[in-house]
Amino acid sequence: MHMADALVSPAVAGTMCAVSAAAAAYSVKEIKAEDLDKKVPVMGVMGAFVFAAQMINFTIPGTGSSGHLCGGMLLSAVMGPFAGFLTMIAVLVIQCLLFADGGLLALGCNVWNMAFYGCFVGGFLVWKAVTGKKMTKKRIAAASIIGCMVSLQFGAFSVTIETLLSGITELPFAVFFGMMQPIHLAIGLAEGLITASVLVFIYEARPEILYGFAQDGEKDRGRMSRKGAVLSLGLLALIIGGIVSLFASGYPDGLEWSMEKVAGTAELTASGTIYRMAEKLQGITAVLPDYAFKSSDSAAGTSLSGIAGGVAVLTVCLFICLLIKKVRRREEK
Repeated sequence: MHMADALVSPAVAGTMCAVSAAAAAYSVKEIKAEDLDKKVPVMGVMGAFVFAAQMINFTIPGTGSSGHLCGGMLLSAVMGPFAGFLTMIAVLVIQCLLFADGGLLALGCNVWNMAFYGCFVGGFLVWKAVTGKKMTKKRIAAASIIGCMVSLQFGAFSVTIETLLSGITELPFAVFFGMMQPIHLAIGLAEGLITASVLVFIYEARPEILYGFAQDGEKDRGRMSRKGAVLSLGLLALIIGGIVSLFASGYPDGLEWSMEKVAGTAELTASGTIYRMAEKLQGITAVLPDYAFKSSDSAAGTSLSGIAGGVAVLTVCLFICLLIKKVRRREEK
């Protein structure tokens, strides 16, 4: 659901950037009170995992479309909505700058559509309401599926509103809305099943990692140590990014599919100085555009992208946590 720059006007792009930045600032404020020493490795590894998982587009049967994990719901169910939101921002920024996945001007829109709803609607409201005080595997699965489906519906709707406010006449609102919502309902169901499987694994391995889990004297009920569970997810991220990503579906994702159905193409263009500047800057920063080498379609480019991107996200998450810890220490003096 990564929006390209051509889908948003500068005014809409600027507004969504400001709104997303405000949500990020509030998240930083809230996360200061949390135990960052425990959160640092989890943020980094889970960020790398979501980055790798987003590279795998899965086919939606009978549609000619594909979808991929957004990850906001997954991250927030593990770390809480504030840390999850900041981690999702790290993922989206790395995708945008290093791989030209999503427009630079549209970054604020993508943060709102993919991170805000997943983290605060799916990963906070739905997760807390469904899992309740007594977390079980059935409740985890139900929360995952409902949360992902609801948050993707919000995200898809926001895309159509943002294009409407931007005056993208090639995508008339009613028709575009009619294509976006059903396909993202199916994608949300698939994402929910994937999210549920990962969260159930964590629940079995080390349940206290999950957001809102009440130990009730069951501190040692997990099958793995906390370190072992985190390392397992990190290894899985490397395998997914480096190997499994090679088998991703070649069908267009839900947004591209909807655009093709409505406008006949997923490659809309926009003219103007600000668009040219954004494209030029992104061309400089994107060392592996579209997750491939610039001069080759070699599979090695995809594998390298999956591994390098995961490492980059992990590094950014660590930097964010260290910076927050430093600011907190200064405030406590």
